[in-house]
Amino acid sequence: MSTQPASTEQVWTWLGEVSDPEIPVISVVDLGIVRAVAWDEATCVVTITPTYSGCPAMTVIADSVRDALHSHGVPEVRLVNQLSPAWTTDWMSDAGKAALKGYGIAPPAQQAIDISGLHSGVKRVAAPKLVVICPNCGSDHTELTSQFGSTPCKALYKCLDCREPFDYFKCH
Repeated sequence: MSTQPASTEQVWTWLGEVSDPEIPVISVVDLGIVRAVAWDEATCVVTITPTYSGCPAMTVIADSVRDALHSHGVPEVRLVNQLSPAWTTDWMSDAGKAALKGYGIAPPAQQAIDISGLHSGVKRVAAPKLVVICPNCGSDHTELTSQFGSTPCKALYKCLDCREPFDYFKCH
């Protein structure tokens, strides 16, 4: 075991190998859950943000992050849960979105809407109709079946061309 801590870049690389427990084809880094890596003397401090408050996978993710770093010789790991700003699908990497698509889950079709400028007295404008592309055949001829998919982060869609159902990772 080295007496020098690994570089933060190396730690990011190791964390990029930690899979999300609900969607194993995407890493916690590509999902945007890992927000920061720093060293506090000999302790590696990893800041993580849950995809939503109360996400049951966060315990497994935290354990996986610790295990991954311990397996690479990092003896002391401290996890910091950061709830603000709230996680957004905008934090997902392009590689993560491609991995979702390859796995049969339609990635977010748009950026999350910034509501920070909304306040009383501001006229609300209807959001444009969401076009979700089928990850199986590439058609945009799809429709929402249920706002509730296999996990709270996903909605259920069906393709009207290939007739296959699929999950859509909701923007938020």
